[in-house]
Amino acid sequence: MATRLTELVGVRHPVVQTGMGWVAGPRLVSATANAGALGILASATMTVDQLRSAVREVKSRTDAPFGVNLRADAGDAAERARIIVDEGVKVASFALAPSRELIARLKDAGVVVIPSIGARRHAEKVAAWGADAVIVQGGEGGGHTGSVATTVLLPQVVDAVDIPVVAAGGFHDGRGLVAALSYGAAGIAMGTRFLLTSDSTVPDAVKARYLAAAVTDVTVTTKVDGLPHRMLRTELVDALERSGRAASLLRAVRHAAAFRRESGMSWPQMVRDGLAMKHGKDLTWSQILLAANTPMLLKASMVEGRTDLGVMASGQVAGLIEDLPSCAELVDRLMAEAQAALRALPAAG
Repeated sequence: MATRLTELVGVRHPVVQTGMGWVAGPRLVSATANAGALGILASATMTVDQLRSAVREVKSRTDAPFGVNLRADAGDAAERARIIVDEGVKVASFALAPSRELIARLKDAGVVVIPSIGARRHAEKVAAWGADAVIVQGGEGGGHTGSVATTVLLPQVVDAVDIPVVAAGGFHDGRGLVAALSYGAAGIAMGTRFLLTSDSTVPDAVKARYLAAAVTDVTVTTKVDGLPHRMLRTELVDALERSGRAASLLRAVRHAAAFRRESGMSWPQMVRDGLAMKHGKDLTWSQILLAANTPMLLKASMVEGRTDLGVMASGQVAGLIEDLPSCAELVDRLMAEAQAALRALPAAG
């Protein structure tokens, strides 16, 4: 199925696996790429050396195109971008809008730049700066998310920009792909659906928790880092929402100390990162610390299997997913479903 996305990045199918921290590592990304979709390596939870090593591992596992997701506001974003260029990575994606200068630098080196956005004005901005495509996530999507549903946001963005638009938030099957294409999208991006595959390194007990979730078990909270964050309701989420200011600050300091040891960052660096993530919000000190070390909360679940202590970012579609196919099985099934849905449409005229 050829679309503007497949032509732009050179994949067989208009499907993107998003760059989920602690989840989108070399195994999942290479499996996605070998299945004919676009795998995105998550770099925010890696050191610079770990990123270079991960990129090389993906290249050893596949000859297909893949991408790397970067934090545009990270202090070492330029160094990470240099790795993408040096290693010949096809796509650079961003969770936040990169600067005009960074977009130009990557494009001059032949890298396809695809930021993720959650509002029409952001899409217009990055398109004017030279982005090659955008991933637009509606409120159904997991992790940091907005309040506008994909079915409302997607056509807004498609009508506002001339570059390919990839739809995210609420997708898990071929019917969704056809729906996105009918809105004018060039493909879909999925996170939770790829997390719940046999190629994902997320512990089995955590996957079981996702599979058992109903749609109503997926909630949005601002108690983790002050920003709307869609995730499964867990013991930690309940505790954060019940906690007073003193308890929240103590918990945040404890998590921050663990992240500082893990990352090698200094306390001033962590606070600067937390402040950078405020986005103009009036955050408490506990929220600033949690914003700086949210990766540790994700790691507790996604790596260590501690669903009682960790954050489990999730799209609403978790309540619709019931199995753990391989990436190859998932993509093949999704494309077969899409073709069947297209054939089932009434003939025009």
